[in-house]
Amino acid sequence: MRKIVITGAAGLVGQNLVARLKSRTDLQLIGIDKHTANVELFRQVHPEVRIIEADLAGSDAWSNAFAGADTVVINQAQIGGLVEAEFVANNIEATRNILASINGHNVPYFVGISSSVVNSMADDFYTQTKSAQEKLFDASPVPHVVLRPSLMFGWFDRKHLGWLRRFMDRAPLFPIPGHGRYLRQPLYVGDFVSIIIAAIEQRKTGTFDISGLEQIDYGDLIRLIHDIVKPRARIVNIPYAAFWCLLWLYARFDTNPPFTTRQLEALVIPETFPVIDWPGEFGVHATPLRQALSQTYLDPSFSNIALAF
Repeated sequence: MRKIVITGAAGLVGQNLVARLKSRTDLQLIGIDKHTANVELFRQVHPEVRIIEADLAGSDAWSNAFAGADTVVINQAQIGGLVEAEFVANNIEATRNILASINGHNVPYFVGISSSVVNSMADDFYTQTKSAQEKLFDASPVPHVVLRPSLMFGWFDRKHLGWLRRFMDRAPLFPIPGHGRYLRQPLYVGDFVSIIIAAIEQRKTGTFDISGLEQIDYGDLIRLIHDIVKPRARIVNIPYAAFWCLLWLYARFDTNPPFTTRQLEALVIPETFPVIDWPGEFGVHATPLRQALSQTYLDPSFSNIALAF
C-alpha cells in the first residue's frame, strides 16, 4: 500500500481528506496534529486511521512516520489568533521541520497547502507567515505541487463560515459589518480535497491558485446560508466601526477568538483572487455554491460535527 502522511490532519482540510480516502484499500493514511481535542475527535470519527499527536515545530519524535511514505500533504496552519509567535511556529518552523524529514526519508513527492492570501493586500501574521511558508516550498528540490485555496467551508469547519453559521442559532440578531458588499470567492473543501487527491494521483507539479469559481458579496453569502439553514437569528447591518469595537472587546476576554479585528480588516479589502480552470486542470467536478452549502450544513453524517478552537 502507498503511505500518505497528512500534517494538520485533525483540521478542516485534513478531516475532509481522510473522510474521502480512508475507505481506499490501496492507501495507508497517517495523520499528525497537535490539537488535543481535535485529535480526540479525529479518533472518534476515523478510528481506523492512525493519528500522532505531536507539535511539528517541537521535537522530531514524529519524523519516523515519514519512513516509506509515498506522499506528504503539508497541511498544518495557524489561521487565527493574536500571537505572532504561534503563526511563526505553525506555518514556518513546522514546515521547515517537515521538509527536513521529507528529505531525510527520501519521500518522493509532497503537496504544499498554501493560501490565496499570498496574493492579498492584507498585511497580518497569517499573510506574512503563509508567504514565508510558500518560499520554503519553492526552495525544496523534492517534486511537489503548491495549492493556494481561497476561504474554505465544509464539514468540520470551526472558523469562518462554520462559526458564523452556528452563531445564527445562538443569537437573535446576526450582524453584517457596513454595507456587506465585500466580494468573496468561497471554496468548498469537498472540491479542494478532490484537487489534492488528483494532484497526488497525477504527480502534479507547479503552483495553482484554487479559488471558488462563484463570486458573491459577503452579505449575500450570509443571506444564502440563512436561507438554507433557516436559523433563529435575524440579519442586520451595523456600522463597520461598531463591529470592529465589538470584536476588539471580545478579544479582551478570549485569547483565541474565532474572528479578530485583523480578519475583519482583511474582509473589507476590495479584492478578488485569480481564478483558473481547476476542474479542467485537475479533472475534478466543481460543486455549485448553493449545493455545496446545503451539503455542508444539512448532511446528516458530518454537518453537526465541529472542531474545537
